[in-house]
Amino acid sequence: MPNNQFVLIGVLYTMTFSLRRASTAAYGWVLATLLATALLAAPLTAQSAPTPVPERVPARVTVDHSAFDRLLRAHVTDGLVDYDAFRDATAFRGYLASLERASLAGADDEERLAFWINVYNAYTIQLIVSHGERESIRNVNRTLGVLRLKGPWSEPIVRAAGRTLTLDDVQHRIIRKDFHDPRIHFALVAAAKSSPPLRSEAYNGAALDAQLFDQGRRFLTDTTTNQIATQYPRLSPIFTYYKSDFGNSRSDLGGYLATWFDGETKKKLESGRFGMREMPFDWSLNAKPPTR
Repeated sequence: MPNNQFVLIGVLYTMTFSLRRASTAAYGWVLATLLATALLAAPLTAQSAPTPVPERVPARVTVDHSAFDRLLRAHVTDGLVDYDAFRDATAFRGYLASLERASLAGADDEERLAFWINVYNAYTIQLIVSHGERESIRNVNRTLGVLRLKGPWSEPIVRAAGRTLTLDDVQHRIIRKDFHDPRIHFALVAAAKSSPPLRSEAYNGAALDAQLFDQGRRFLTDTTTNQIATQYPRLSPIFTYYKSDFGNSRSDLGGYLATWFDGETKKKLESGRFGMREMPFDWSLNAKPPTR
């Protein structure tokens, strides 16, 4: 009960006590009037309701890819990589170590997917660097030039989020299995000239949707990897390797690709009535020319 109500009741008690010598009728009438007044005044003296406290929005859980971002900006140009610079960069070794220690607890899907894309691309670079390869990733782990005891994607080179993995594990058992976004095929770079271009920036959860859309635009409109805006489209073998990821039919594939086109090309793709041939895939290393 508010303090001013206690004061009012005290005053009423004093007044009613002084009226005891008055007549019984007068005493009753005054007491009833004063009690009614106190009851009517009570709501007017009630304390105001407390101001509601705004609900706190939990901070977004992120993984720091800033070191990789700086390296990519410095040593990747138009998708071509300076592998010698990555080999010599202490910051690159530090970034790989940070991936091993990273925790994804509480991270949302966008942050987790960005993490694993960066892991795949960073460790593909590390695979090339660690084997000193400068011609093609397919030379890694070859024996006698022909027999491959284990391919480059089967080497347990990846250490990320407390796990030891192969590049195949990252791509097929984590990224494709858990995220179901075909655009990842425009972002995972197999160190080949016919792969999608390696971005000169790291992926991050907050910008991931825009980054993946831009990767699709760059890859699909590059006529060295895809020739779609022609009478007889020619597509990267990526769409053959991962056909099921893009739909169950040519119509599904066309509808998906139409997102990145307009005009007659868009109409043709959406109709599903188009021929399709496969582009050759150049496995030459996506390396910058050596500096003399």
